[in-house]
Amino acid sequence: MRLQDKLDAMRDDFENGRFPLVPTSGQLETMQRATHALIESGQADRALKAGDTAPAFTLKDASGSDVSARTILERGPLVVTFYRGVWCPYCNYDLQALEEVRPEIEARGASLVAISPQTRANSRKSQRDNKLDFPILSDPGAAVAAQFGLRFAVPDDLIEVYRQFGNDLSAINDDTAWVLPMPARYVIGTDGVIAYAEVNPDYTRRPDPSELLPVLDRLRAAPPA
Repeated sequence: MRLQDKLDAMRDDFENGRFPLVPTSGQLETMQRATHALIESGQADRALKAGDTAPAFTLKDASGSDVSARTILERGPLVVTFYRGVWCPYCNYDLQALEEVRPEIEARGASLVAISPQTRANSRKSQRDNKLDFPILSDPGAAVAAQFGLRFAVPDDLIEVYRQFGNDLSAINDDTAWVLPMPARYVIGTDGVIAYAEVNPDYTRRPDPSELLPVLDRLRAAPPA
């Protein structure tokens, strides 16, 4: 089953009371209104795109070690996925789907990292729960996400809904700002230029990881600059 089919099934279960957490009609309306507002804002269209130069970031992985995009790119292309956090079931399905294709990504000489504003402890939980063999990097305050044009502030009414669901992002992210990245996926070539970009203001929509493989094949086949 493709990733989006799984996400669609999850969304249908959630909205129709077949999920462990059953939302009220008011909570659903607040969540849908916030997603619609983010789509209508046009922020996704202003985020970094294919052909743009990617920021040269360094972030800590779940063990506290520095991970440098520049160092990774000396070895080969870099696949970066931005996600909201361990608390988001859509994000967890996304990470699991990426793990399934990770061997094919690495076979093409590329590396894969995930970036989230959550704490390193929550990144370790993400890795354990989703059985991941690629690093999750902590992005305090979603600062790197902001460089990619992905960071947005969670509206006040949605903050209240998330708290009602038991998702206190101020604790999960160790940050009182309540900011998140729009889910996004990038392929960065060894020259630092973005070869593929997909940004989703609707967090229930994600591209299938199989879309990454032809991009990596093209990068591998391209003559050196």
